[in-house]
Amino acid sequence: MNTSSGGGAPRTEAGAFVVASRAFRPAYATLSREALAARVARARAELAACRACPWACDVDRLADEVGVCRTGRYARVSSAFPHLGEEDCLRGWNGSGTIFFSWCNLHCVFCQNFDISQRPSGHPVPPERLARVMLELQALGCHNLNLVTPEHVVPQVVEALAIAIERGFSLPIVYNSSGYDGLSSLALLDGIVDIYMPDFKVWRPETARRLLLAPDYPEVARRAIAEMHRQVGPLVFDEHGLAKRGVLIRHLVMPGLLDESRAIFEWIASALGPDAYVNVMDQYHPAGKVLERPERYADIARRLDDVEHEAALDLARRAGLWRFDRRVPWGLTPRPAPRSPDPPHGD
Repeated sequence: MNTSSGGGAPRTEAGAFVVASRAFRPAYATLSREALAARVARARAELAACRACPWACDVDRLADEVGVCRTGRYARVSSAFPHLGEEDCLRGWNGSGTIFFSWCNLHCVFCQNFDISQRPSGHPVPPERLARVMLELQALGCHNLNLVTPEHVVPQVVEALAIAIERGFSLPIVYNSSGYDGLSSLALLDGIVDIYMPDFKVWRPETARRLLLAPDYPEVARRAIAEMHRQVGPLVFDEHGLAKRGVLIRHLVMPGLLDESRAIFEWIASALGPDAYVNVMDQYHPAGKVLERPERYADIARRLDDVEHEAALDLARRAGLWRFDRRVPWGLTPRPAPRSPDPPHGD
């Protein structure tokens, strides 16, 4: 077995950083009850004059006021279920316990989950009910808790997690975000989240303005991802190939934007190191406003082709990166997905 620079973690010949599952404890297991209560108090204070994300709307969400994210006092949940479509290292054989939060603090014109992120979906869920959903996913045998599009509801997530942990919740936590995250929210999550899975979408401010409606996205994403990496380091697996801690960066390759992919890969290799784990994603297809108005977004109104995806992988390798997500056969045949928890409703 070789060793690597990633925090001294052991590395197999295949390049996977490994920690024995019996030695793993979720990050929050080291926090005292008092420390968790202090995080909840900070979370509620942040909601009172919301600066949870880079928009810093300063609205009183405790009074159910809404800003850019269109979410008030309670997080809105679209669905919750054991997800067998995530990366192998997350889904395993029982699925990743995924909670899809409605709305978003970005307005990507190509969003692959447009109906959830930019249209009303799901129900407002108070912290007690959200905690029960987390515990239900654990009871179904999920390998982790996967929080999807949580950037705008971090305070509500912290409230619910404190309740769930008190009641026996013990799964690793995956923070699955767009990369448009506030540093104050990431500070709330320091020592709570085990796996950060941010997107890094585009590199140029002008591209971010046109396609994400947020020209500061590249700067915010660089700052946020660097902070995530500072907290948890490179991605580490257990002996079964399940991710346990670290950063997994997703980059959705888009038609005609390979120059942006190159710049993103070069920044990752330089700022985080060549051991950074990256999923170079090939599933882009026209969706959302691109599908509705293809004439306005003609440059991205087509599917990605295999040549472009291979070119993006080559650019990542040339940047010095070598840890890429791949679909691999599991030693165990995946079992049928267990029954999903009942759709969450407010109590």
